Amino acid sequence: MILQPLLFLPAGDLLPQPGLEDTGAVPEFCTCGVELPHDARFCHKCGKPQREELIAAEEQPVATVPPQPAEKPVGFDLPPEIGFRNSLALRVALLAGSLAFLASSMPFHPLIRMAFLLGAGAFAVYMYHRRSGYPVEIRGGARMGWITGLFCFVIFTVLFTISFAALAVVVHDGGMISYMKEQLTAMGMSEVNIQQAVEIFQNPIQIVGMLVWLFLTSTFVPALGGALGAKLLGKS
Repeated sequence: MILQPLLFLPAGDLLPQPGLEDTGAVPEFCTCGVELPHDARFCHKCGKPQREELIAAEEQPVATVPPQPAEKPVGFDLPPEIGFRNSLALRVALLAGSLAFLASSMPFHPLIRMAFLLGAGAFAVYMYHRRSGYPVEIRGGARMGWITGLFCFVIFTVLFTISFAALAVVVHDGGMISYMKEQLTAMGMSEVNIQQAVEIFQNPIQIVGMLVWLFLTSTFVPALGGALGAKLLGKS
């Protein structure tokens, strides 16, 4: 019989041999027109897959996960920028600037007045750090001191303008000039400083030069003090 020789074959010969798998339906030609080998998985010219399972895997869309935004650590807030939009910084600068104006208006030596302005910038940084709870960098401290000095200069300018308007009338009245000199003498000013003050009010160019000098000193010195104050707070 024809089936009889199969009984004498080893059992291993009846099992499927490795590598002899079903390659599936492979077309003879690719869609690009190139003739394909009988066991081709991809076109050797255009790279198109030729097996059904490869085509299905290629057509299956790959799910992409959108990137998640970085989560901010719990309990961590970025400190607000020190500037004119920071209401707390403006209130602290106004307070420190007012104190600086009062201190610098006293009849002290000019170096002592500069020390008051320097301390006003450092004081403003300390008060802002204490009330806000945020650390202050050196750049922010300098900005805080500059705003403090600006408020000090504005207060001085407003009062100076009022005084200048009053003295514009006083200068034309000899009796009022003597009264003004008496008041300035009572404040501790020397006769030379009183005479210089009268001459300044009579010369607009000197008034402008004085205001420019006061603006530079009133803003730069507190800014330096604010930077030093921020540096000291950073070390503590």
